[in-house]
Amino acid sequence: MFATLRRLYATLPDAAAAARTASTPKAVRIRRAEQGLDVGPLESDATPEGLTPSEFARYQRALAKGELLQDDGSNLTEAQWLERLDSRRTRVRGVRQVVKDGEKETEVVGQKIYLPNIIFKMVRNYTPPGQPYNPYEATFRVPQSVTKTDIRSYLLAVYGVQTTYIRTDNYQSPILKSRMKPATTNSDRTYKRAVVGLVEPFYYPLAEEDMPKSEREARRKWLEQHLLVGKREQDRKLYFLRATRGSEGKGWKWRTGTTASRGNILRLIAERRAEREQAIEDVKARIREDRVKAPAETA
Repeated sequence: MFATLRRLYATLPDAAAAARTASTPKAVRIRRAEQGLDVGPLESDATPEGLTPSEFARYQRALAKGELLQDDGSNLTEAQWLERLDSRRTRVRGVRQVVKDGEKETEVVGQKIYLPNIIFKMVRNYTPPGQPYNPYEATFRVPQSVTKTDIRSYLLAVYGVQTTYIRTDNYQSPILKSRMKPATTNSDRTYKRAVVGLVEPFYYPLAEEDMPKSEREARRKWLEQHLLVGKREQDRKLYFLRATRGSEGKGWKWRTGTTASRGNILRLIAERRAEREQAIEDVKARIREDRVKAPAETA
């Protein structure tokens, strides 16, 4: 096996190990929390040798069954077992190791494919509010027929990217219903998302949250001018403006900023009502004062 095709979980940076733990499925995290194995949001649940709780459980079962017994009577250590497991995980499908003239060579089995007919679309990672962007993860949109092994082999063979874990989930397009037509779905909105753990960090280019305020404003202005970002929203507002004015604009009156929203209208009504009630109270107070002065004058 080539050196570039080998990976060791124990050599992962702390941030990459924490990213692997954070990407664990929710059901698994709940089950581990019930067992007292939960950790913080930026911590790793791996052992010092690099085994995850699931891998450590597999190692314990294999050790109890005697499957790790070697010829000298000793058992494989956690690090040795993990290295053997990683060598199998990182294998590239379609190749095998053969011995020719006493040297190991990699032989391709089957037909070589130089141009895969699948599309991997890279998108930004989902980052919860208040947390930093994780450079040890990459998110792709891939065809639904692609498996995790295909993703690992594709990234390694085409781009030389080593992966530590792969989480996939399928997104189904909403069902569109109509009275006269059968229910259909939009194929463009049906896809599979793959969250891939990386050995080497990758920072998504032109991340707005990482830019200074001046650069962020300049980039947004450039996008609006050259790529027409926000043009659809402007056209929509213009369309509704024309629809409210009518075909010829007769009887149309533009509302000012004071009465343009319902909140401002209610506020103005409340202010006028308060002024009216205050005026009534002033009249009552003046009438009371006149009544008090009237008996004194007659006396």
